[in-house]
Amino acid sequence: MLDVKILRSEYDRVEEALKNRGKSLDLIADFPKLDARRRELLQESESLKNRRNTVSAEVAKLKKNRENADDLILEMREVSDKIKGMDEEVRELESQISELTLAIPNIPHESVPIGASEEENVELRRWSEPRKFDFEPKAHWDIAQSLDILDFEAGAKVTGSRFTFYKGLGARLERALINFMMDLHSDHGYEEMLPPYIVNRDSLYGTGQLPKFEEDLFKLCDSDYYLIPTAEVPVTNYHREEILNPEDLPKKYVAYSSCFRSEAGAAGRDTRGLIRQHQFNKVEMVKIVHPESSFDELEKMTIDAERVLQLLELPYRVLVLCTGDMGFGSMKTYDLEVWLPESGVYREISSCSNIGDFQARRANIRYRPEPKAKPEFVHTLNGSGLAVGRTVAAILENYQQADGSVVIPEVLRPYMRNVSVIEQKK
Repeated sequence: MLDVKILRSEYDRVEEALKNRGKSLDLIADFPKLDARRRELLQESESLKNRRNTVSAEVAKLKKNRENADDLILEMREVSDKIKGMDEEVRELESQISELTLAIPNIPHESVPIGASEEENVELRRWSEPRKFDFEPKAHWDIAQSLDILDFEAGAKVTGSRFTFYKGLGARLERALINFMMDLHSDHGYEEMLPPYIVNRDSLYGTGQLPKFEEDLFKLCDSDYYLIPTAEVPVTNYHREEILNPEDLPKKYVAYSSCFRSEAGAAGRDTRGLIRQHQFNKVEMVKIVHPESSFDELEKMTIDAERVLQLLELPYRVLVLCTGDMGFGSMKTYDLEVWLPESGVYREISSCSNIGDFQARRANIRYRPEPKAKPEFVHTLNGSGLAVGRTVAAILENYQQADGSVVIPEVLRPYMRNVSVIEQKK
């Protein structure tokens, strides 16, 4: 949530940020008049309250001297009714302002490139050259079905489209990747967590999915519970409504979970295979840090995510997202895109973002810089380390062999009970 003080004192800056994000200025158009009316009412109310206090003293004096105070008492009743009406209007205005601020995206950091869409994201670096095949590489869904390790049809029968059964060595590969990623990030200093997969509305407000993105969520019928879209939600909200000790920062967590997304508006995009599923596993990194160190922590988090791909020996590139392609709450985001040979493109496998104090304001996560000092908001960061299904897809395509088999990356073999190749069943 944007600090309302920024809207008051730097309205032009917020307008510019919305333009750069490609958002309508209608989001904040009503703020000046709402805020001016609120301040006007507060001043009038304060003046009337001062008048009431003065007259109350006069009434008390008149009564003490046994003099008539009826006219003043009647006047004060009218003043009290007027103050009550003003206070109610102020509460309504503050509710409207709060609702307005909840709909405003974060202000991009000055280092973020200005652009309208993903075409204007800026590539920063690449790692490893894509493999050159001496045969026509297949798509991961075709490889998986021929090896009988993924069953998309059964997933559609049992649940619906974009749900999948992992089978045999496919299920083991998914589990191996989760364990490998969790171990690696634990070695990077992240504390391991296994969070709830169901959260309440307050948690989703805290991380910014509500109220704006409710259509992307799976809501449990007749309840205020939702399936999580990412472990970022429960893990960040672990510290909701807390004041943290500065010496305990940064806090670094890693969690794996299933993620559930309705993918509203995504019909027709990546409907085949593992790229865009309604349910998928993901290993998520979350940091809660001192504000002054948050951009350094973003660089470190991105390197931690890259290390997964390096150890798996999967070619990838790193992009910094432009203003028009960043997520709602992000100040700055790096995307890691892995190479998929069949389509000949790099596809997103991780996003690492610095959210600044945007979530901390919503979730009221603070720290006290010094003993007895006024609490201040922390900065929060999150990043995929990695999306597991997409990693499976990348392994199947990059490690496929001419005979239809798939070689297991060497670093994963201890997690696969030393299986080195997935072959077609005899």
